[in-house]
Amino acid sequence: QVRLVESGGGLVQAGRSTRLSCAASEPTFNNYAMAWFRQAPGKEHEFVASINWSGSTYYADSVKGRFTISRDNAKNTMYLQMNSLKPEDTAVYYCAASIVGSSFLSEQGRADYWGQGTQVTVSS
Repeated sequence: QVRLVESGGGLVQAGRSTRLSCAASEPTFNNYAMAWFRQAPGKEHEFVASINWSGSTYYADSVKGRFTISRDNAKNTMYLQMNSLKPEDTAVYYCAASIVGSSFLSEQGRADYWGQGTQVTVSS
């Protein structure tokens, strides 16, 4: 059982930046596809970005050019650098992992493991 723990986020002004981290409990993290999803109040889970085991990335159109997903396999950690934040980015952000490491994880139903979530609030 892989445990995922998010950190970072908090209250950020619009236009500013912040970085989220997702630490995995096991080195098998290196073989997984990883992703960030988010859920705003009253809305469904939304895909944000994914990175596969080889480091290839895939983004939702809503964040493309503003967010960057990356991973440090030596630290068993994934990151989400969030720039030019907008109030509509306000949500609970969740990291997720799939044992199918070669594919992107863009559908929440395909995730095998989830973190507990971290709140990001962007003030206007």
